[in-house]
Amino acid sequence: MSTTAASRGAHLTRRLIQLYTGLALYGASSALLVVAGLGLEPWGVLHQGLAERTGITIGVVSIIIGAIVLLLWIPLRQRPGLGTVSNVFAVGIAMDGTLALVPDVHGLAAQAGVMVAGIVLNGVATGLYIAARFGPGPRDGLMTGLHRRTGRSIRLVRTAIEVAVVVTGFLLGGSLGVGTVLYALAIGPLAQFFLRFFTISDNGGTTVTAPASGQAILPQ
Repeated sequence: MSTTAASRGAHLTRRLIQLYTGLALYGASSALLVVAGLGLEPWGVLHQGLAERTGITIGVVSIIIGAIVLLLWIPLRQRPGLGTVSNVFAVGIAMDGTLALVPDVHGLAAQAGVMVAGIVLNGVATGLYIAARFGPGPRDGLMTGLHRRTGRSIRLVRTAIEVAVVVTGFLLGGSLGVGTVLYALAIGPLAQFFLRFFTISDNGGTTVTAPASGQAILPQ
C-alpha cells in the first residue's frame, strides 16, 4: 500500500471514529438532560412528550421521528450522507443506553450540575459530529431543505420548526424549563468553540480554524 493510500485510509478512519463518537456523546448528553429534569433541548421535548404518551422509550421515539423526518427529505430533494443515516439510529440507541446506566439525581444542586454537564457534552458532541463531515442530521437537513425551497432565512426556518416542536412536545407532556432556555443560548457558542478543535483538514491534520457559521449546523 502506498503512503498516500495509507494516509487516506487513516484519515477516513479518524473521521469515522469522530462521527460515531460524536453521535454516541450526543445521545448521552440528551439523556443527561432527561435525568436532570430541568428541561430538554427542543426536539428532546417532543421526543419525551411522545414517549410519555406512547410508552415507548425516548430513544426509540427519537429513532422513529428521525426516520420520518428523513423521509421528508425526498420531496425537498435532499441527499443524505452516512452521518445523516447513522444519526437516526446511533443517537437514540446511545440515549436509551445512557438512561439505563445513569441513576436518578435528587436535589436542585445535583440536577443543575447534571444539566450543565449535559449541555457542555452536547457542545462537544456537536463539534465532533459536524467536523467529521459526513452530512447533516435529518432534522437539520429538513431545515436547510426548507430554506432552499422557500427562500426563507435559515434563522427563520429553524426558529419556526423548533417553536412548533417545543410547543407540540410540551402539550404532549415533554419537559420544558430552564434547561431548554440555557441549551438554546449556549449550544451555538459551544459548538463553534469545539469545532475549532475537531475540524479535520484534508491532509488528516487538525485545524484550529472554525468553519463558517453557516456550516455550524447541529446534528439533530
